[in-house]
Amino acid sequence: MQTQDLLMPSYRNTLTMLAALLGKLDDDALLAARLADDMFPLATQIRYVCNMPGEAMERLTGAAFTSREEDPATLEEARELVERALAEVEDWSGKALPDDDRPIALELPNGMAFDLTAGEYVRDWALPQLYFHGTAAYAIARAKGAQLGKADYVGHMFRYFRKPG
Repeated sequence: MQTQDLLMPSYRNTLTMLAALLGKLDDDALLAARLADDMFPLATQIRYVCNMPGEAMERLTGAAFTSREEDPATLEEARELVERALAEVEDWSGKALPDDDRPIALELPNGMAFDLTAGEYVRDWALPQLYFHGTAAYAIARAKGAQLGKADYVGHMFRYFRKPG
């Protein structure tokens, strides 16, 4: 499978999961919840997931994108952030991605830098980061009492469901 076929559907699935998760929350205070003291709160996890598609498109295609630096302060702001990110993914879904062997320089704000190919960037950075922060958001909400199950995390799978018999 080419990164073209993998990246945007993965972003769409995770953002759709976040939208559904946020639909089950009703207390803005949950945005400050964490799994551990040294982990980012739910609001930051959501912001990171919402920035990821744009950051990838900027690195892979040169598309203009400015990462959001402020966490959502309310659940309504978080929902709007997810909806904007989903709209951006739809806008970018038809854009051609580079060949998997094109060199990519990944420079992080902490000063670390990595030299990868586009395929390695998607496989080894973009997707693991997406799943890490998406899973952290799910786990925080679940730990704080949100009525969530595995089906909420992988709701996209139901489009493939085969009815028994």
